[in-house]
Amino acid sequence: MRAVSGVAWVGEGRARFAVDTTRAARVLLHLFSGPDGAGQRVIELAREDRSTFAVTIDDVRPGTLYGYRVYGPAATEPGDRFDPGALLVDPRALAIHGALDWATTDASQRAAPGAPVDPRGRPLGVVVGPLAPLDASRPRTPIADTVIYEVHVKGATQLHPDVPASQRGTYQGLAHPAMIEHLRSFGVTAVELLPVQEMIDERALVARGLRNYWGYNPIGLFAPAGRYAAGGARGEQVAEFRAMVAALHRAGLEVILDVVFNHTAEGSARGPTLSLRGLDNAGYYLLDPGDPRRYLDCSGCGNSLDFGRPLARALVRDCLRHWVVAMGVDGFRLDLAPTLLRSGGRVDPDAAFLRELTDDPALAGVKWIAEPWDVGAGGYRLGAFPRPWSEWNDRYRDGVRRFWRGDRGRAGDLATRVSGSQDTFAGRGPLASVNYVTAHDGFTLRDLVSYARKHNDENGEGGRDGHAANFSDHHGVEGPTDDPAILERRARQQRNLLLTLAASLGVPMLCGGDELDRTQGGNNNAYCHDSPRTWIDWEVTPARADLLAFTRRVLALRRARPALRASLFRTGAHDVGAGLPDVSWLTADGARLEGDAWALTSCLGMLLGPVASSPALLVLFNAGDAVRFALPGARWRVLVDTRAPDGVVDPRPRADAYTLAPRSAAILERLTRDVGDDLG
Repeated sequence: MRAVSGVAWVGEGRARFAVDTTRAARVLLHLFSGPDGAGQRVIELAREDRSTFAVTIDDVRPGTLYGYRVYGPAATEPGDRFDPGALLVDPRALAIHGALDWATTDASQRAAPGAPVDPRGRPLGVVVGPLAPLDASRPRTPIADTVIYEVHVKGATQLHPDVPASQRGTYQGLAHPAMIEHLRSFGVTAVELLPVQEMIDERALVARGLRNYWGYNPIGLFAPAGRYAAGGARGEQVAEFRAMVAALHRAGLEVILDVVFNHTAEGSARGPTLSLRGLDNAGYYLLDPGDPRRYLDCSGCGNSLDFGRPLARALVRDCLRHWVVAMGVDGFRLDLAPTLLRSGGRVDPDAAFLRELTDDPALAGVKWIAEPWDVGAGGYRLGAFPRPWSEWNDRYRDGVRRFWRGDRGRAGDLATRVSGSQDTFAGRGPLASVNYVTAHDGFTLRDLVSYARKHNDENGEGGRDGHAANFSDHHGVEGPTDDPAILERRARQQRNLLLTLAASLGVPMLCGGDELDRTQGGNNNAYCHDSPRTWIDWEVTPARADLLAFTRRVLALRRARPALRASLFRTGAHDVGAGLPDVSWLTADGARLEGDAWALTSCLGMLLGPVASSPALLVLFNAGDAVRFALPGARWRVLVDTRAPDGVVDPRPRADAYTLAPRSAAILERLTRDVGDDLG
């Protein structure tokens, strides 16, 4: 196996620098030992094999800045985009220093070969010292027991009063005991971090005084973003990220990264030459076969990596290994994942690359989550990923929202979604489905019940951006209100959605801050706002305290009852077939729900189990008026009911029927002699 490119230590103060390119004729390494690019020396790399240039250098120190200048062959091809005047970022740099200055980036500095180059206004790689082995202990939470909390590193703690000011909005802040205690208090097992790969802000956003807050614009796939480091030393972000992971692991929390491999920040053909474009444009990017000067854009961001190319596959495979082995990460959510299935632009459903990843010993035990769509032809691939992948399930999101909004004829779809979406994941089981009602991309939970339409004017795109089909409802008035009746309806709907998520078969994911009633003022595409609009507000109000208590209760219930986490239920769309069912559906009068009744009802019950030591559960969903629900034999007790702000209602046993309030949900448990109240 050939040596991996990047910077590798081969002795005390001795390092090997290597880059992968099949088309380049010459590669120059520029080292900057002083501040802001001073102390420059230039060294030419030698061709090591057909695809690699490398050089080994003595007297290299951690913190040294570096970049590459790359010269193309005398006979160029239409797909080549070499620019020897551009100082390129090493695509495998473990840390990156400096921001892109859009005011100067277009000024080509075509210095003579070997001459110094001005590095100002360009991101540069940072030489990172040898990394000590990580603590081998990981939580290794089974996927069936996993509860994901999607959160932004900065937004999580920027306003947290118990986190020291110097640590707010940083990796250190996320690892602070106050933040960890909050996560553990309501049953989270994994944090899924919005992108932390080193990124840049797009020219158009900078011109509007905004920035790419979400971070889906990477320039350094191996490098944790320096903007989330508390310390100012070069490369400090690497140590702080590793320390954050270690602290979360000690608390029993896994770390999942939202990674972007579908495109890079170099953008369209009119974008800047920063890294891969200047190294080997055709070796990394998906080009139009009819006109290689054009990119095939399956990401909506101007370019796409070409996973039919060995260089692109090797870059991503080695990157994933680095985040797992050196940085301690436990799993990945792959943004616009169908791009990884593309070769020459076409989706190959049998693409070997995904199997290469899951079969890689270095990646054993990793959790794999796909965002199963991109914007290219044939890019919607929900249900098409192989085992052991899980997938973001937008059909779950929309089905649950539409039922609780009161759309007619949605009971059957709700039943399909909460029982594992086996119409979509047949043969793979419910754990293939990552269930979510809200995510970073869209309304927050509070906004979902407070706005009937998006309010994105502050994004500067004329309100054209963001989803139009949100299946939301304001429940009486658009946006903020002091009307107590409207506020009560909204709060109950939030509880209905949270209870549904906790009671659904599959892998639940919560959007960070939803448990604390976070709002973005109706903005459903707040990617460009690094401000209180997107940060979690930690001020405790009675409404937030109630919502947090309810979230804790329903997730504790999920954790305590195996029937809600089972992965092998034999369910169909609405019917489990012959024999004793694991899941059955009931009408309010206790009859089996079937036939035309599915299209007519707005109230239904899901009978689960029993499973292992968990007694049978009855989950009741009522999107209509108050109803008296007949209980199927024996005695039942109420574990949680959304009519109450904290979910706690009269626990006395019921034997005949249970009355559901309008637009409410409840979970009941069949009583046995040895059942105790273990929900706290």
